[in-house]
Amino acid sequence: MMHQLGWATLPGLRGLSCSEFRATPTMKPDTEAGVAVEFASETQRDEFLHQLEEHFAQRRFTNAADAFDTVKAYVMERLNKRC
Repeated sequence: MMHQLGWATLPGLRGLSCSEFRATPTMKPDTEAGVAVEFASETQRDEFLHQLEEHFAQRRFTNAADAFDTVKAYVMERLNKRC
């Protein structure tokens, strides 16, 4: 099933952080303004979200565009390794 990924980008003392990753089922993925991912199961989805939380837990960004582009690039890289 196709999911649209989302997350919170929050300010902190050392810069912006990304957390609270979520995957919302969608029939119309928005790959231009967002990140869409297909998961074979809920378990695969949950594991992927956990990996995102772990990877970005300590990462900080200077602006929201950098945060978005970095998360999107990481997701696309992970998807390419899955194929």
